[in-house]
Amino acid sequence: MNIEQAMLDPSSVFTHPEEVFSAENLSREQKIKILRRWEYDARELQVADEENMGGGPPDNLDQILKVLHQLGAEIDSEHSPPTKQGGE
Repeated sequence: MNIEQAMLDPSSVFTHPEEVFSAENLSREQKIKILRRWEYDARELQVADEENMGGGPPDNLDQILKVLHQLGAEIDSEHSPPTKQGGE
């Protein structure tokens, strides 16, 4: 597995977020970083779809958030982003 590629484009390395969770050669921190990137990408697709720009394949945001929760990476509601992409 190419870890650098997974950090940049998780869906090019993993088919489902659960695969990240079960990857034995990744640390917990690496898994969270990969899933956070995947979460960002999924949110970008949602925004594009809502703006009728075509969102691409169906997103798996719910699965990503579920796996992040399983890893103990709770949502930081105090610092939640005001937009879907995570920007201000």
